[in-house]
Amino acid sequence: MNPSKPPRRKVVQANGDDSGDKQDQLLLSSAICNNEDLGPFIRKAFASGKPETLQHHLKHFARSKESEIEEVCKAHYQDFILAVDDLRSLLSEVESLKSSLSDSNSKLQSVARPLLTSLDSFVETRNVSRNVNLAIESVGACVQLTEVCSRANSHLSGDNFYMALKCVDTIERDYLDKTSSSTLKKMLEKKIPEIRSYIERKVNKEFGDWLVEIRVVSRNLGQLAIGQASSARQREEDLRIKQRQAEEQSRLSVRDCIYALEEEDEDGIAAGIGDEAHSNGNGNGGGVLGFDLTPLYRAYHIHQTLGLEDGFKQYYFENRKLQLTSDFQVSSMTPFLESHQTFFAQIAGFFVVEDRVYRTGGGLISKMEVENLWEIAVSKMCSVLEDQFSRMQTANHLLLIKDYVSLLGVTLRRFGYPIDALLDVLSKHRDKYHELLLSDCRQQIAEAVAGDKFGQMVMKKEYEYSMNVLSFQIQTSHIMPAFPYVAPFSSTVPDCCRIVRSFIEDSVSFMSYGGQLEFYDVVKKYLDKLLGEVLDESLLKLINTTVSGVFQAMQMAANMAVMERACDFFFRHAAQLSGVPLRMVERSRRQFPLRKARDAAEETLSRLLKSKVDGYMTLIENVNWMTDDPPQGGNEYVNEVIIYLETSFSNASQILPTQVLKRVIPEVLSHISETIVGTLVSDSVKRFSVSAITGIDTDIKLLESFAENQATLFFDGDADQLKSALAESRQMVNLLVSNHPENFLNPVIRERSYSALDHKKVVIVSEKLKDPSDRLFGTFGSRGSRQNPKKKSLDTLIKRLRDVS
Repeated sequence: MNPSKPPRRKVVQANGDDSGDKQDQLLLSSAICNNEDLGPFIRKAFASGKPETLQHHLKHFARSKESEIEEVCKAHYQDFILAVDDLRSLLSEVESLKSSLSDSNSKLQSVARPLLTSLDSFVETRNVSRNVNLAIESVGACVQLTEVCSRANSHLSGDNFYMALKCVDTIERDYLDKTSSSTLKKMLEKKIPEIRSYIERKVNKEFGDWLVEIRVVSRNLGQLAIGQASSARQREEDLRIKQRQAEEQSRLSVRDCIYALEEEDEDGIAAGIGDEAHSNGNGNGGGVLGFDLTPLYRAYHIHQTLGLEDGFKQYYFENRKLQLTSDFQVSSMTPFLESHQTFFAQIAGFFVVEDRVYRTGGGLISKMEVENLWEIAVSKMCSVLEDQFSRMQTANHLLLIKDYVSLLGVTLRRFGYPIDALLDVLSKHRDKYHELLLSDCRQQIAEAVAGDKFGQMVMKKEYEYSMNVLSFQIQTSHIMPAFPYVAPFSSTVPDCCRIVRSFIEDSVSFMSYGGQLEFYDVVKKYLDKLLGEVLDESLLKLINTTVSGVFQAMQMAANMAVMERACDFFFRHAAQLSGVPLRMVERSRRQFPLRKARDAAEETLSRLLKSKVDGYMTLIENVNWMTDDPPQGGNEYVNEVIIYLETSFSNASQILPTQVLKRVIPEVLSHISETIVGTLVSDSVKRFSVSAITGIDTDIKLLESFAENQATLFFDGDADQLKSALAESRQMVNLLVSNHPENFLNPVIRERSYSALDHKKVVIVSEKLKDPSDRLFGTFGSRGSRQNPKKKSLDTLIKRLRDVS
């Protein structure tokens, strides 16, 4: 048969002049031929109420197609007949084939029936064998499963949880789905979650016990770490002391002093703690402190195996954060001074542990989390320090806490934690600490000064000399004296020196390890304040209120001379402790900070000596001012004064240094000179003779001889400096005994020979001079006698001086 061809699309065109009914029929025919949708035609027919027309058109179209069908059938009729003939011939052949197949089937069944019987027996036997093999395999799998379950039980009983979990995973992965026993399978499905839950509970309990234990361990660990930091600091201090001693020897000796400093391992503390942590051999714990991280890492590993890693990380972080927060609690029942070491050691140990966990925990805690914990801790510690420092009113308490905090900073800085905020808090309270320290020193100095007996200190042993003299470098000679040794100073000097030295060391200790590399200027500032305000005022008060005798004043002046050497030591000691070269201190040396007390001591000594001298100078009233014969060997008063001065200055030379004597002796001699001139000027002396003036000249010569003898005490032996203190009285006497007193009017001569005289005093004294014998100046009021030229010169001098005044 030929394949049917697709019908061709026929387009029926309607004439424009056909009626509407005809046109609709043509349109419908065209749509059917073109396989178009007839829906619009049907809707239109029912909408217009003429479905019969549509039906009529469809019948008309069907009748038009019947003729076409008939023509097609006629065209293919011959082929159809031929095909029917072929089918009939094929039918006869099929019948023949069917008969042949039936015979063959009968023969095959008769031959294969015995074989089929054997095959059935074989199949049955094979099925039995297969079932037996399956049973054996099931039994083997059950045996293996039982063995794995037994190992799991054994690991559970031995708390070997990781291996137990591995066994459970093996059962779940390799045996659970292959288990043919539904009872066993149900049992395993029930027990596996229970085992995992049991292991999780056990591990969490161990972890909880570790959290409790690690708090105690952390405190001990923190104390150990801070103790190691303290030991390292002490070693550094010892090395610096050796260095300073070597530098001092090399500065004082011409020999080359060779010394070397041992290098300190920067990571000594961290390494020491790390060694403690690794002493177990597994890298997780050890040491006598029990710094054991095994329970933590075991719990972490178990939770990783259970697939709960993230949850455990969060759980660990939150618990450690809570522990840290609880460590911040400061007991109101215990003074912070007693609990601060435990407080800071707990925090230090906490972060030593966290550093170890961060570096060896395999991601258990992240760097950011550790930094967050540290920020919380720093903020809290700063808050606690601010609060506690604001309450403290004792400098030593601040220093103790500051030292421990600085050790805490050194410890944790070596583990990589930033400590700038803590150092800022310490620096912020620097002024308060020094004010409290100054207050303490003021009280100590007041007690030391009040206990002074104004007696020279006696040292019977060498260690006493070393403790009271050499340790403050106030010795005047490098030769060890014979013992017992009588020092030129009283006990106030070493007592005050110890207080000042302690102040320096405490100040340097507070400023050291506080983040400042150069702090000598700060230490020097407060040292100046201690010396210039506290010590100077205390000594000044002692001098003004207690010193009443010459020996006391002499002792205080001697003490001040020694304190001047001690002040040089104080600044050198502060520089050495601050790590500043001594040459810089010597280059920037300032004036003596105790100058008020020194000046007051010397002024008091001078005043008391003058007062004593005034007692002897009252004997000048016994001088016969109108005598005709000058006294031999000087007047009585001057002998008494010289005896007293020789005794006093002999004692003073034993304890007072030369520079003090140079300042005091001239003042006393000048006072004597002023007293002599004052007596001549005073109203108590109405007239005096030349012989009396000659006696005064002898007195002054005795005083000048005394001054020359005192000059031998000085290294330079400058007698003229001491004799110049008697200039006023000497020049006055020289003028009165001069043959040409009018030379006083000559500016050149006056400047050279009479510079110390006041012309008013000259007038007064000159008017009192009278010599009845007229051997020098003649008589002032003799009538008819010829006036003595010396008297005339003196009268001229008096007149001219009165005109000037």
